[in-house]
Amino acid sequence: MKKLMTSALALTGLAGAAQAADDFTLQLKWVTQAQFAGYYVALENGFYEEEDLNVTIKPGGPDIAPPQVIAGGGADAIVEWMPAALAAREAGLPLVNVAQPFKSSGMMLTCLRESGITSPDDFPGRTLGVWFFGNEYPFLSWMSTLGIPTDGSEGGVTVLKQGFNVDPLLQRQADCISTMTYNEYWQVIDAGISEDDLITFKYEDQGVATLEDGLYVLEDRLGDAEFEDRLVRFVRASMRGWKWAEENPEEAAMIVLDYDDTGAQTEGHQIRMMTEVAKLTAGSNGALDVEDYERTVATLLGGGSDPVISAEPEGAYTLAITDAALAD
Repeated sequence: MKKLMTSALALTGLAGAAQAADDFTLQLKWVTQAQFAGYYVALENGFYEEEDLNVTIKPGGPDIAPPQVIAGGGADAIVEWMPAALAAREAGLPLVNVAQPFKSSGMMLTCLRESGITSPDDFPGRTLGVWFFGNEYPFLSWMSTLGIPTDGSEGGVTVLKQGFNVDPLLQRQADCISTMTYNEYWQVIDAGISEDDLITFKYEDQGVATLEDGLYVLEDRLGDAEFEDRLVRFVRASMRGWKWAEENPEEAAMIVLDYDDTGAQTEGHQIRMMTEVAKLTAGSNGALDVEDYERTVATLLGGGSDPVISAEPEGAYTLAITDAALAD
């Protein structure tokens, strides 16, 4: 098992086919890990090849903003969270959701039980770790819903700009930090803090969950029949990869590890991550649930004097691509 980004072209040449496979580039939201297993599975298992696609998967990282990558022509599609995508759209970058492999949100605040926090009513006066670079929007919407200022004023919370690690909690710099059910929460556990010493607040349970890890393209590329055809094939093969990963989490995790050039990931962590991610993709056939979209929009609009978006988006999603992918 080894990555072969040009394997589709090689096989086509061996078969003597007259036409090369179509290139397609995907920019991930974060580094190579089981959060994106469906795409790596589709690549490794030949699902993209079967759709006559030569797919390149570009890992993300702390210095990579997927919207900027696609705006600059560096990708055909990106993986992004809907709050960031809708905020970017309102700011002038016309991103459109074309598929939604993740049905549920994995975002939560993880707090030390020793802090005395037992409910959101205890947040005022506390320091909360929050990711930025577009990841802060769900948190800000939640605090607005609760009526809790985020400027550190009396009755509000102090926001600590959290790096993409769990150090603020381990070093007691924050009472709570942002975590994902499939990643950072387990980093806290692995650091020696037991689950009994933690209390978590899942955005899903708080009624403020927003959609994560959707597939987005630029609006002006839709309507191009050739691009849409490639996109339909890409989505269809990707969803095959996601369903395979759900059913074979350990094998999917091993595929992800094979594509991790950094060597930073471990087998145990990736298997555990894939098991948790499968809970979030379960129930999705790739098509965006309009009710989930409307809930996300309502949450983002509900920011009082400082909403994430200021108006109901228009044209921010299309079901045409998944309709075509599911029809074949």
